[in-house]
Amino acid sequence: MSLRWDVLAAILAMAGATYLLRAGGYALLRATRPPPFVQAMLTYLPGCIFVAFVTPALVAGGPHQWLAAACVAGVMLGTRSYALAILGGVAALWLLTLAPV
Repeated sequence: MSLRWDVLAAILAMAGATYLLRAGGYALLRATRPPPFVQAMLTYLPGCIFVAFVTPALVAGGPHQWLAAACVAGVMLGTRSYALAILGGVAALWLLTLAPV
């Protein structure tokens, strides 16, 4: 396996751009006080982003994925913890995948 400098340069450029965008957002929010509607929007943003990532895979999935999603919803309703809900969904999908069909 050889090192391709063009690929390495592309990866480093993308990492730098990602870092600058995130650091710029933190710096902007630290320097200014956003209006109340922006603060309210930012509190709901992580959940919306997670749903946007998961929905296409769930729509394309089958019964195992739907049952795992139901497990995620149940754990989330019971614990209100994103981490536990994700772990519960991954465990449910893993167990369902191991089960013979």
